[in-house]
Amino acid sequence: AVPQFILPAPSVIAVRFAEAWADGTMLRHLVPTVTEVTVGGLLGGALGLLIGVTLGLSGSARRVVSPYLVAAQSTPILALGPVLVLWLGPGLAAKVAVCALITLFPVAISTLVAIRDVDPGTLELMRSLGASRWQSLRYARLPAARSGILAGARVAATLAVVGAIVGEWLGGTAGLGVLLNLARGSLFDTPLLFADLLQIAIVGVSAYGLVLVIERVSSKKIA
Repeated sequence: AVPQFILPAPSVIAVRFAEAWADGTMLRHLVPTVTEVTVGGLLGGALGLLIGVTLGLSGSARRVVSPYLVAAQSTPILALGPVLVLWLGPGLAAKVAVCALITLFPVAISTLVAIRDVDPGTLELMRSLGASRWQSLRYARLPAARSGILAGARVAATLAVVGAIVGEWLGGTAGLGVLLNLARGSLFDTPLLFADLLQIAIVGVSAYGLVLVIERVSSKKIA
């Protein structure tokens, strides 16, 4: 006996989900979100990998940069969002920046730990063979750190979706976050609100699954 505007039945949500796809509403808002997640996630992941490798190899850099990295991560993304919108405008750039910032930290930390904690015996073997620092990184550290790096990437993949939704809440004309605001506010369409939440969950699961596929493919190549 719960009113539909508070909690619609699963069957009602399923029908509204199908209707939103049929009339193009869901696709129109899905494409911008997927674009933001993809571009922002790749950018944040690449920067996080670079930072993690650098800090993992250099103890002095780690001591200097790590406090600032942790401080940046401790600042809520909702607090940084308005500043990014002010600097970059309400378009794609600000949302990509939010996604990149929220994904950078887990990749950087997982990479740092994985690179730093490589088996010392393996590194000693590389040195005994006359390997350069770059060769040790390429042939010893990175292969050994692969699992740790990809573990961080799995976390970052789902956080990228969160970043995109937060960025769309702060401003924009299209996206699944914008659709949430429309369904909750001007449309007052609770079934559409839950259908949109379902679509966001599907995007998050898909991003996580894509990283798992990459991990399995890379494992087979190494084997």
